[in-house]
Amino acid sequence: MAANRTHPLDSFFAPDSIAIIGASRDAQKIPGLLLAFLRKNAFPGAIYPVNPNYAEIHGLTCYPSMASIGGPVDLAIVIIPARAVLGALRECAAVGVRNAIIISSGFAEEGGDSTGMQDAIAALAQSTGMRISGPNAEGYYNELKRVAATFSPTVDVKPEQPRLLATTRRIGIVAQSGGIGFAIYNRAKALGIALSTVISTGNEADLGAGEFLDYLVQDPATDVILLFIEGIRDTEKFLTAARRAAESGKPVIVTKVGRSGAGGRAAASHTASMAGWSAAYDAVFAKYGFIVSHDLDEAVTIAAVLTTTPRPKGDRVAVVTVSGGAGIWAADAVSAQGLQVPELSEAVQAKIRGMIPSYGSPRNPIDITAQAVHSGGLQKTLDLLEVSDEVDIILVVISLSSETRMPFKQPELTPLMDGQRKPIVFWSYTLPSLYARNGLAESGVVVLSGLTHVAVALSQLVNYSTFSLSPATATNPALENLAARLTSATLSEYDSKSLLRAAGVALPDEVLVTAKAELNEAVARIGLPLVLKIQSRDIPHKSEVGGVRVNILTPEQAAFAYDALLANARHHRPEAVLQGVLVAPMARPGVEIIVGTLLDATFGPMIMVGLGGVTAELFRDVVYRPAPVSLAEAVAMLGELKAAPLLNGFRGAAKADVPALAALIAQVSQLAAQFKNDLAEIELNPVLVHPHGEGVTIVDALVVRKNP
Repeated sequence: MAANRTHPLDSFFAPDSIAIIGASRDAQKIPGLLLAFLRKNAFPGAIYPVNPNYAEIHGLTCYPSMASIGGPVDLAIVIIPARAVLGALRECAAVGVRNAIIISSGFAEEGGDSTGMQDAIAALAQSTGMRISGPNAEGYYNELKRVAATFSPTVDVKPEQPRLLATTRRIGIVAQSGGIGFAIYNRAKALGIALSTVISTGNEADLGAGEFLDYLVQDPATDVILLFIEGIRDTEKFLTAARRAAESGKPVIVTKVGRSGAGGRAAASHTASMAGWSAAYDAVFAKYGFIVSHDLDEAVTIAAVLTTTPRPKGDRVAVVTVSGGAGIWAADAVSAQGLQVPELSEAVQAKIRGMIPSYGSPRNPIDITAQAVHSGGLQKTLDLLEVSDEVDIILVVISLSSETRMPFKQPELTPLMDGQRKPIVFWSYTLPSLYARNGLAESGVVVLSGLTHVAVALSQLVNYSTFSLSPATATNPALENLAARLTSATLSEYDSKSLLRAAGVALPDEVLVTAKAELNEAVARIGLPLVLKIQSRDIPHKSEVGGVRVNILTPEQAAFAYDALLANARHHRPEAVLQGVLVAPMARPGVEIIVGTLLDATFGPMIMVGLGGVTAELFRDVVYRPAPVSLAEAVAMLGELKAAPLLNGFRGAAKADVPALAALIAQVSQLAAQFKNDLAEIELNPVLVHPHGEGVTIVDALVVRKNP
């Protein structure tokens, strides 16, 4: 059964033998369900119930201990009280068991001493090489190998309900919630989507979501992967698997929950306060082309489209409908997702007119009417559009509630679906009957019933088809040890800019004035017009205390502004230690952008770019990526901003110097990666982006050191 193994987890997911430690005769309880589901799914290997209280269970010899089995065991499923688990695992290791799943709960999820028991399990896995899933796991189901190593009722076999199968391509599921993982399988199964494996990760004392993802990425039986995650623990394995998925072109649909929680970080900069709890996750997802979904049925719909259609070459959708109203609704839905519903050429319309009643419409939406379904017009229209170069996707809008009539003939539809060169997707605006689902499944059609989910799925399909993985960007060696310049707990703008200059970042010439007698000389050096800014390590956001004066045109105005800045600072922050006033040139106009970095606890340094200035936190138009990034990645980040038109000559303005801005983003991302052990945040806000060829100006900067 498990010959030609090539992945370290092959014996875990395709075992030749399974022991159930804590097996029971009671099929209404978890220990009994584990045995019952293995047998009902016709597991082809050996099953060894282990429980000293029974001599046999349902015709199988029941063993008092693992040692008494006397033969090799690939997988042990452990369902006994938590305090007995470690001893059972030690016995497993002693007899050479290769893998274990701990169903038992009562470990780190309870805290206290229970956490110590889980730590001991992790240490055992490390010292013995036995791979352990859980504890507090729901197990897994490998549909192809008929391994139902779970108690989930979704894997129960009911002879009166044969398995609906519409796809030859299969989904694999990794979930940090057993209930949700098997719920995804349950809903996909109802649509006729084939499964390779669904795995519940449990508490991840040893095996984690990243390693399971890696298995599915390399599994030839898995074509599309769905992830449900709360937080990644095995980060490096996860990132390696994510890159492998992107390189191999295997789609990953991910749902990340826990987005509403507080970040737990005292944010010194806009960059950090705008990040939110999940910004780093979304940055990683974007980098590797993961398809993000926030809804269970939406995720399953995206999987259905990915497993039944080829990649589209563009975003033009033909809506073919038997109901005028439903067709308009579908056209609205896909248009709302940014897809095109173009009017067809006169030549194509003329051909369609010959296939449908005179009261139909060939324009797009193409209303063939109900009559054309039975006259063959529907099939002929699909055949015509499938070879047309005017559309890239076909959305069939139809009613499939009938229990007796089919709108297609299988000998005509099957060749179309088998040879489709563009996505053909079916939405039923009535609840589809099982008769219709089964009939269309024979032609490889998954019938979908949620219009918004269908529209999102098509949009995601188009986006995924254009994704290109950027080459890995190496972290360059640092030119200077900036840690030596971090002499204080916090840094002012002056301190921050001094550090950035030392790192090679281009900044305007500026002078720190520590006494009013120095002001005239500074003004003469910098030149008019100029800007004055209060400097203090205790005042990170100067505008909030009236600490900035701009467009100063005379030395007299400079003297007045100097006094006012000191007075404002002493009024609003009397406890602040003032370094002085920074005299800087008045920057030329430009598009205001924010460039920043932060240090994420899971994924490390992140680079951020967004619409800048004092309204940065208000609009939160930002894009994140793991640092460092290349020039090409920096340009791509800028293209994702809602404010991107401002950089591209909005309403007749000159095009901004995007190459210079991208170079700055890449440079700052390198600093974040090089000094991830020393710097928590870097913020440049605003960065003024001047017309093309004229560069950028960093107006303000803040560097936050990492807490020791």
